[in-house]
Amino acid sequence: MLPIQVIGSLNIDMTVLLPRFHLPGETITGMDFRIYPGGKGGNQAVAAARLGANVHFVGMLGEDDNGAFYVRVLTEAGADVSGIGKTGEAASGIALIEVDKTGENRIVVVPGANALADDTHVRYHQEKLPDKKICMLQLEIPVYTCMEAARRAHANGDIVILDPAPAIHLPDSFLQNVDFITPNEGELARLTGMPAGTMDNIQAAAHALIGRGVKHVVAKLGANGCLYVDRERMLHSPGFRVDVVDTTAAGDSFNAGLAYAVANNYPIEEALRFANAVGAVSTTGAGAQSAMPTQEDVEKLMARGSRDY
Repeated sequence: MLPIQVIGSLNIDMTVLLPRFHLPGETITGMDFRIYPGGKGGNQAVAAARLGANVHFVGMLGEDDNGAFYVRVLTEAGADVSGIGKTGEAASGIALIEVDKTGENRIVVVPGANALADDTHVRYHQEKLPDKKICMLQLEIPVYTCMEAARRAHANGDIVILDPAPAIHLPDSFLQNVDFITPNEGELARLTGMPAGTMDNIQAAAHALIGRGVKHVVAKLGANGCLYVDRERMLHSPGFRVDVVDTTAAGDSFNAGLAYAVANNYPIEEALRFANAVGAVSTTGAGAQSAMPTQEDVEKLMARGSRDY
């Protein structure tokens, strides 16, 4: 199995459960409030480690209680935390998350120390792991840092997996260093400027990314699984039926499942199905990392089978 180096964000998630999303200017009463470790980078690292991957994290935290808490969380999950820097110039990042009773969520992120994850710090820790590996990136740290990390990883022969969230326009010079890009439908539309409301739309937008240099597009479709597109073929991998409690970090769990499968050289059909299962199981509990599955959890769901929604 290839090691997985996650380069990205660490946030503390402040999550409130609501009966419904409120209107502008409206005050409603929440049903519950919890604090969880989160951030797309941290979520993906914990999810991959929980599956049994050899995970190395690179990022930044503040010199505060939240930062110390997050180091303990990652260490307990089994991730190598030697790539985490500490700064006194900003607090650790936070995310404010609303979850309605159907499990849907709305999220606001305050980057804090994540914005100080500069290229010098990341380059040093990439060079400390010179052998081939999986490089997982997101867009919650500075984009220039991500671009340079992808460039170095590609030059090193690493497999680069980019979760393009929050979605922004990305130059072709960035995309050409990406092996797998994993947008959801909204992110795919923002990345390409094309509609993504139907399977035909999604396929066309995915081909546009392939034309700009990405090798493999894996469009995340929620309960409908995912759509894989490369230069030769298109493959729809259906989702799994589960009782949804909270969809927070389902996409991060999916990415971790995909990285784990690629690190273990799964055939693409098996890799997509495994990633779908990891993402699905993660929605059956509250919070982000607290609901992320073990290998055993995933295998149980996969044994039950999937269906096309």
